[in-house]
Parts: sequence; structure tokens; C-alpha cells
Amino acid sequence: MLSTEEKKQYNRHLILDQIGLEGQEKLKKAKVLVIGAGGLGCPILQYLTAAGVGTIGIIDNDVVDQSNLQRQILYTHDDIGQPKAEVAATKLRRLNPFVHFKIHIEMLSKSNALTLFKAYDIIIDGSDNFPTRYLVNDAAVLTKKPLVFGAIFKFEGQVSVFNYNNGPTYRCLYPTPPQPGAVPNCSDIGVLGVLPGVIGSFQASEAIKIICGIGIPLSGQLLTYDMLSHRQLLLEFDKTENAQLTTLETDYEFFCGIHTHINKDEISLETLEAALQDYNLLDVRELWERENYHIGGQHIPLDELETRSHEIKTSKPLVVYCQSGLRSSRAIEILNELNFKTPLLKLKGQL
Repeated sequence: MLSTEEKKQYNRHLILDQIGLEGQEKLKKAKVLVIGAGGLGCPILQYLTAAGVGTIGIIDNDVVDQSNLQRQILYTHDDIGQPKAEVAATKLRRLNPFVHFKIHIEMLSKSNALTLFKAYDIIIDGSDNFPTRYLVNDAAVLTKKPLVFGAIFKFEGQVSVFNYNNGPTYRCLYPTPPQPGAVPNCSDIGVLGVLPGVIGSFQASEAIKIICGIGIPLSGQLLTYDMLSHRQLLLEFDKTENAQLTTLETDYEFFCGIHTHINKDEISLETLEAALQDYNLLDVRELWERENYHIGGQHIPLDELETRSHEIKTSKPLVVYCQSGLRSSRAIEILNELNFKTPLLKLKGQL
């Protein structure tokens, strides 16, 4: 039952024929888990909170960084260095004190995904990498939870609903992951700040539709949106045998081609600077990134590496660097495939 204050809070929902008191009470009873409190997570969380979803889980182990503020609109300069999940919940409680928040300051992993998902009715994926997307999909399938998917890339976004009423899943649409580094994340390639607000709002609306039983969820459909032209395209896809799962993958990073042995051969910027004379450097970013800032060394963009690998200096161990490490990992894979003999290391952390 809604209290008098809740009825005041949700008045504009209550007067909608499609929602009304019954729909609002469904929202109050609903439990939704949001994966990530970043660019997509911020608008998702704000609109679910405003709508009156009774229990909202937030899982994110990251802290607020200044570079987040261009698009992650829940945060301010005062929040830099603080855990995103905690900051988000604190601010959202001010928006709606009738919502209960469960904070999970941890990474979603194979060891916790199934247990977490069982405690919620709907899963919303606001992650930004393929290992997590496949893990989220598989855990949702195994726990029989509908999954609201969103993704962003520069000026374009995608939205869909997977595993709704045993419908098509993420693996039906994307049976295999792309090559590592083939689809950079926003820290490598950039993203228009308002785009996650649009896509995250679409995701929140899909969750509300599912909870209230209104409209037509994007099950078996992928909505693509181009911010520069405002063009939208609705692609239909069917359920395939890829939807059938019996267990989680052993290692999702390995499944997505991210080989953990590369990550062991890392060097921190502090260590590198202290012994710079002992290493050669290779910058695999784009030219405009290098012109903006670099730490020296040769410059060969990742997409030119195979044809220009003969130009790389081999007199010392080679440290490869980019913005976030994804392209560096792919560059080391390419050089290993070319039987590059010089010891290879990746710069640890973000540049």
C-alpha cells in the first residue's frame, strides 16, 4: 500500500491510466539490480528512483574520477575519489526517501553473480566491457531474470531486452565477442556526454514497462540510436541455440580473448620513469591523442602495427602504452603473433 506522502510523490503516475495505483504498487514491490553506476548507470538510477522502484541494487567497485563528470551526472568535484555506489545512493535517497538501496562495492564476477541476481526481479546492464556483458547475460539466463541491455559508442547507442519470458538473449544477437581492442571503450575513443543520458533513460523505461506490464518491451529487437542525426533503427532477431546455457564460463576474460598472461607483464608509470633509460616505448594511440599528451617513444597506431612492426626498436625491452590498456594488450598479442623477440610489457593503469 502507498502512504499519503507516496501518493503525493507519484501523483503524475497515479493519474496515468496505464499505471495508476496498481502499477505504482508494482513498482514499489519491484527489486532491480543496476550493473555499474557510471555513464549509463546514473540516468538509469535516477529515473528508477524517481519512478518509485521499491528496492534498487547498485553494484560498482569504482571511485569517482574527474573525467567521469562530463557524462556521469550524479557526481560533482566534491565526490572525486569516493565510491560511486555510495555517492549515488546518498544522493538518490534525497530524491526519493521511499526507495531502499542495496550497495555492493565490488566487481561483478563469476563467484557472486548468480547469488546477487537471485535477489532481484530485473537486471539492468550499464557495464562498458564485453566480459561483463557476457557474464551478465549468462547469469540472467541461469537465474531466469529479464535483462535490460544498453551500450554506447561515441555518438551511437543500443538498447534491447534479453531473456524476457524466455525470449532471445545477448548471445543470440552476439554469439561471439569481438577481438580485444576492436571495439574501444569510451576512455579510449570518447563519448558524447549526453548520449548515456538518452540510452540510460531508454533502459529505465524498458524496466518500468516490464514491471508495470505496459507497452511492448524490446524483446527480440535491438534499438540503435544515432545522436548526430537522431535516426533510430529497430532490428529484429530470433532466439537461437546460443541461448541454451547450463553453467557460467570458466573465465570470461579468456572467453573474450583477453589473456591474463599479458596482464602479468605490466610496469607502473612510476617504475618506468625511474628507469626510463632501460626501456623503449611504443605509443599505439591515434595521432590526435598523442598530440594532446604523450610520454615519449615511438608512435605506431594499433591499426598500423602489423604492417609497421619492423620499425620498432629492439635494443631494449618494449613498453607499450595507450589510454586504458585495451589497445596495449591487443598490440602485445599482435607482436607475439609476429614472433617479436624483444620482451614486451604493458604500461599499468590509465595514462
